Amino acid sequence: MNTKTYLSQARYLDMRIKSKLQQVDSLNELATTCTSVLTGMPRNPSGSTSHMADAICKIVDLQNEINRDIDKLVDLKKEIMGVIKAVSNPEHQTLLEKRYLCFRSWEKIAVDMGYDLRYTHKLHNWALEECSIPASSEVDTKRH
Repeated sequence: MNTKTYLSQARYLDMRIKSKLQQVDSLNELATTCTSVLTGMPRNPSGSTSHMADAICKIVDLQNEINRDIDKLVDLKKEIMGVIKAVSNPEHQTLLEKRYLCFRSWEKIAVDMGYDLRYTHKLHNWALEECSIPASSEVDTKRH
């Protein structure tokens, strides 16, 4: 795994967490808008007894998954922070923190640091050259 891929892991994990939070919101909305339809027809005994209970179970499962992902994200950010702190140039550290821990766009980083966008990209390349990632840094970045 190259340095840029290693440092980008936190951003992708953060995006997955946000996506799962949106799913929880959607399920919550579904659970709170469940209504029952009364008919004179008998129900299938093997069918689900409550759509709301099913939705709540899915919400709880998804929330547990989100909590596990958040724990992974916190650990990963600590690890990435260690790699960034090992960079000797404070300007490079700042750029790497803004990009890989704060998830800022290149344009915002350039404005924040008072540089031209092209110079910011050059600075980023120099900062990446200064990084050394741990050998045992394989984190699961596969989509769930």
